[in-house]
Amino acid sequence: MILDIQKVHGSGNTFYLYETKNEKELDWANLAIWLCDKDIEHGADGLLVVSPSSNALAKMRVFNADGTEASMCGNGLRCVARYVLEKHNLPEGQIETMKAILHVAKEQPLAEGIPTYSVEISPVSFELTSLPMKYDNKTTLINEVNVALDEQLQFTAISVPNPHLISFVPKDLIATSSHQEKVASFLNGPNRICPDGVNVSYVYIMGPDEIYVRTFERGVGFTNACGTAMTASALVSRLLNYTSKEKITVMNPGGFVQCMVGIKQDDQYNLRLIGNATITALYTLKSEGAHYSFESKEETVEQLAYLKLSHEAKENHKTLFGD
Repeated sequence: MILDIQKVHGSGNTFYLYETKNEKELDWANLAIWLCDKDIEHGADGLLVVSPSSNALAKMRVFNADGTEASMCGNGLRCVARYVLEKHNLPEGQIETMKAILHVAKEQPLAEGIPTYSVEISPVSFELTSLPMKYDNKTTLINEVNVALDEQLQFTAISVPNPHLISFVPKDLIATSSHQEKVASFLNGPNRICPDGVNVSYVYIMGPDEIYVRTFERGVGFTNACGTAMTASALVSRLLNYTSKEKITVMNPGGFVQCMVGIKQDDQYNLRLIGNATITALYTLKSEGAHYSFESKEETVEQLAYLKLSHEAKENHKTLFGD
């Protein structure tokens, strides 16, 4: 069987994207593990599977590098949004995800030559059961010390709907990743606090409308960016009054995005993630049972424009954190 597949990324968060008419066509977990192997075409962070939906333009499923399925992926959804909207020649529409049908739209480019899309991030919950997370018989954990993780850092638990644990940290804990890796590795191994694992983000406040986010993703490890983590971090920064603007620029190791954070009086949130949706290459893939091989590859020129943006982000990182 020959498959047409794209390699795409949002903020340097890299995926393979494949459209199928039959969700049972392939063993997606097995395919994701093979595609994401770093020794094969430099790997990827996950696999995006686009399939028909009776309730939206299309349905998106997300498989991590270890084969596990994620309930949502903001950076991946932008890439799927571009694929689906271009296919239907529409400026906006809806995409079905595991837990919600979300609005997506084409936006003005963040920079010249950067295809840019916005996606709704929903639902949002601060209930620990939504992650799930268990700690000291609490129902929520909002900007509190969790002594099992660190005696000084304050953490906030939130699902959007992917589970996230967020801590606003001093500059030295962004300059090096060892502390974050220790906490994240513990929570994503056998443990009683987050038995299913959790995405762990360290956040540095850069200004009233700008933050820096680095994320250790469940099932993947450190990535250039995590869309739901950046959106969740932007929301929490507003709720804790670390930022004050509705539009928040979120810097990350792979570039930057913009997050629109609307806070309603009834504890409802209107969250949108705005960023690039870049196609780096087009492949044909040969599938023989559980065995795969690339038959052809055609690179695009889109990455050249994004590399300029990425270079600026990395230079900002060096200036800020000396890394």
